[in-house]
Amino acid sequence: MAIGKEKPGLPAAGSAPDGRTDAFAAVIGSLVRSARAKRGMTRRQLAEQSRTSERYLAQIESGQGNPSVVVLKSIAEALDLPMIELLPRTRGRSEALERIVDLLIRLPQSELPAIADLIEGRADRSADRARRIALVGLRGAGKSTLGRRLAQHLDCPFIEVDRLVEREYGASIPDLIEIAGLSTFRRYEQTCLERVIERHTAAVIATAGGIVANPDSYALLLRRTHTVWIKARPDEHMRRVMAQGDFRPMAQNREAMADLVAILEARRADYGRAGAILDTSGDTVDESFTKLAEIAARFADGAKQGINS
Repeated sequence: MAIGKEKPGLPAAGSAPDGRTDAFAAVIGSLVRSARAKRGMTRRQLAEQSRTSERYLAQIESGQGNPSVVVLKSIAEALDLPMIELLPRTRGRSEALERIVDLLIRLPQSELPAIADLIEGRADRSADRARRIALVGLRGAGKSTLGRRLAQHLDCPFIEVDRLVEREYGASIPDLIEIAGLSTFRRYEQTCLERVIERHTAAVIATAGGIVANPDSYALLLRRTHTVWIKARPDEHMRRVMAQGDFRPMAQNREAMADLVAILEARRADYGRAGAILDTSGDTVDESFTKLAEIAARFADGAKQGINS
């Protein structure tokens, strides 16, 4: 069944008698028409492949239709285009930024991570990181234990973002997520992280393991702190969590371990973007701390060299 069939005499869903809306729709129509023409497709062919009525497609191309996101996505897929290419350019972008966006759109998806790392490296300003060290990784890796010792060693505050969120919201993290949802927790997490960074030039910051699920928060962390991935083998993660008094993993041990491995695999690439990696598997707390202190010293030396260069 074709989508987007409009009744005669009625405006497209969501349309409004507004000049800016009309202009926006006209640009979209022009982009769709141009993309179709470049591919030598007839309107009927595009309508069939996008499962959109030919009449509605004609309205879109003439600027009289107001396509939904779903319709525009279907048209873009039929044209084998990223949907962003069917949207008007955002005002205020410089010509150079427009060129960058255009080039990125045309790159294969497989090349984008390397380009992102390159841009991040060029945008990196070591001075912004000051003497902040952030610890990321799954629960049970040793972030709190090692972070607290490192803060004492560096004579700076030790800050657990989760504890700040709990004080800000007035409830435990599990209760917050159950009552208000994960997105609310992530919003509080980002607000608290921003506040910590603005208030402290020197600090050791322990983050929740899932901070990598919020691209904005994690990008802020990588940009404004020296980040260390504290990692361990899955069985050690499980053992340490249980040693802390949390016996929930014992309820369904096989499933819990499988879930832990799956989470670690899903986050491995993001954790790997940290400035350093510390594997605590098989080490005592003292051994792991010695390695972490050495990493912190390297960060400090690098910052000095950056300032003097």
